[in-house]
Amino acid sequence: MTVTAQFQDRYQAGRFLASRLSRYANNPSVLVLGLPRGGVPVAYEVACALNAPLDVFLVRKMGVPGYEELAVGAVASGGIRILNQEVIQRLGISERMIEAMAQEKLQELERRERIFRGNREPMEIEGRTVILVDDGLATGASMRVAIHAIQKRGPKAVVVAVPLGSGDTCTQLRNEADDVICGMTPEPFYTVGAWYSDFIQIPDEEINRLLDHAAHERRVRQVQAQKDRASVQEDLMG
Repeated sequence: MTVTAQFQDRYQAGRFLASRLSRYANNPSVLVLGLPRGGVPVAYEVACALNAPLDVFLVRKMGVPGYEELAVGAVASGGIRILNQEVIQRLGISERMIEAMAQEKLQELERRERIFRGNREPMEIEGRTVILVDDGLATGASMRVAIHAIQKRGPKAVVVAVPLGSGDTCTQLRNEADDVICGMTPEPFYTVGAWYSDFIQIPDEEINRLLDHAAHERRVRQVQAQKDRASVQEDLMG
């Protein structure tokens, strides 16, 4: 397989993606959520370009014991559960087992939330336009869970945004999200990592740094905007 990488790294991919999302810039209702780990650097560039707050949104699949690739559901940030009733009924999985699996995954998710978010409170989702960002879409399984989990929290709209993805997956998700932006849909798609020169795993420390830096930069812009408004008012009152 010979593939020409489209992006040097996730930061370049994020800047490219941000150029496709300009209609969401400077909108106070917009919230950018990155799917850790790979989606966070992309989301960071998007949030900075759009002048929007940045947060993380985690999902964890609940696999059938011994057949982990077969999902009976998933848990997501905020303790939200998504269950695949068809698989549960077909395999006769008891409520007790589902509860045990869910609690195990929720504990792991909460642990990772503490690592990524630290003392930062989760962003409010209700009534907002939420842009879900990842570094790419292959099967779209994690993104699909994230969409459904976000929809349970009353957003104004859910937007899926990725720099590249499988054309079929991007098309399928248009039936589930309010808007889907796939910057590129190369064919054949292969894998997400095939289109990046640098696709190393993002360490936890980098995710924390990006979240802190995005919050700081947004505060700086808000303070400057307030100064600019005050200056204009002074000139008018001159």
